[in-house]
Amino acid sequence: VQLVESGGGLVQPGGSLRLSCISSGFTFSRYDMSWYRQAPGKGRELAASISSVGLSTNYADSVKGRFTISRDNAKNTVYLQMNNLKPEDTAVYYCVRRIGNYWGQGTQVTVPS
Repeated sequence: VQLVESGGGLVQPGGSLRLSCISSGFTFSRYDMSWYRQAPGKGRELAASISSVGLSTNYADSVKGRFTISRDNAKNTVYLQMNNLKPEDTAVYYCVRRIGNYWGQGTQVTVPS
């Protein structure tokens, strides 16, 4: 199993980023996928999750209405569209397959205050 994130960076408050996670080594369409994040000095928290065929999504209260998780099973890719970013969104964002506890290497998102 391999999960490779991309799309992080430095963005001003109010800006947008789209994270991508390309998956390999398993049948992607059979698994729910998630994005977790870890802010400096804090524990990891679930930001968003999506069911295997994309019919169901779930969001942390802190990102509802601003973040959108989606997936393209033909491309083995899960996305996280992040809009109206705030300094408190600064974190390392991880792509996760919770079954089996597989994590990507993470991508840094920085929103300066």
